Amino acid sequence: MLGPRSLMIGSGEDRFVVSRRRTGFGDCLWSLAAAWSYAKRTGRTLAIDWRGSCYLDQPFTNAFPVFFEPIQDIAGVPVICDDQVNQLSFPGPFFPPWWNRPSIDCVCRPDEQIFRERDELRELFEGQDDTEANTVVCDACLMWRCDMGAERQIFRSIKPRPEIEARIDAIYQEHFKEHSIIGVHVRHGNGEDIMEHAPYWADPELAFRQVCTAIRKAKALSHPKPVRVFLCTDSEQVRHDLSGEFSDLFTIPKHFQADRAGPLHSAALGVDGGFSALVEMYLLGRCDTVVRFPPTSAFSRYARLVVPRIIEFDLNDPGGLSFIDNSPEDLPTL
Repeated sequence: MLGPRSLMIGSGEDRFVVSRRRTGFGDCLWSLAAAWSYAKRTGRTLAIDWRGSCYLDQPFTNAFPVFFEPIQDIAGVPVICDDQVNQLSFPGPFFPPWWNRPSIDCVCRPDEQIFRERDELRELFEGQDDTEANTVVCDACLMWRCDMGAERQIFRSIKPRPEIEARIDAIYQEHFKEHSIIGVHVRHGNGEDIMEHAPYWADPELAFRQVCTAIRKAKALSHPKPVRVFLCTDSEQVRHDLSGEFSDLFTIPKHFQADRAGPLHSAALGVDGGFSALVEMYLLGRCDTVVRFPPTSAFSRYARLVVPRIIEFDLNDPGGLSFIDNSPEDLPTL
């Protein structure tokens, strides 16, 4: 279930929140923020368990320390975030109730069970009471399950590994420093089941025109320096098409999956795929203006929190544009 039961933790009074995700970094970090917020409120230890990550092909390697510097606490919440999760046995009873089953029965969970747990966790987090369970297992997408303050706390507290930070800084010095950068994130899916993103791509030609319109609106804003457009996308076709429309558009070289072969967060791309993802995620956060399409993508959530100007598409109207002005006094120091 949560690792071999070979090493018990502390006393029976210890209580934990386990943040388990194997998805893209945007989802991992947003869900981590929700888990941290609950751990903070209820006085629990937070365990970050990213084994089986979509960025790695080693199922028992915790992806967190592969990509981020180790940490011992987040704003007073004790944190376990390394490969010791393979030896730990978290104390029961568990919440959601599914996790009280024998370990062998918990290995394979149908999608409907995961969605049920997401809803159970949402109700728990939104309530003011704590559960009597000693261990709360957060193994579902928890986007939108915490406030922006919790998300910002996570980004203040965790840092990519030094080699990733060095790559981010080098690209910033070369491409960003002397320009006003319009960052554009286009989450396409490339054949993946994109679920809640699907309405934005119901008409692919219209979606492309919408992105172009948003970029032109961003370029029409006042800018103190010459403008360049920085594109992050999971689709080689999107990169090709937008490059044909905007001569000042640039991308960071990376490996794409074959056409309709699925998302970039794939173990097939190895650790380098994860490094590339974090480089782009954090560079989006250094842009002057960011266009998000669709805004339901967690990958650009960091940029949504910290970039001064955001242009995105209305959640209830995929054809409508929204402008968000992040006033300087509201932005966190990261």
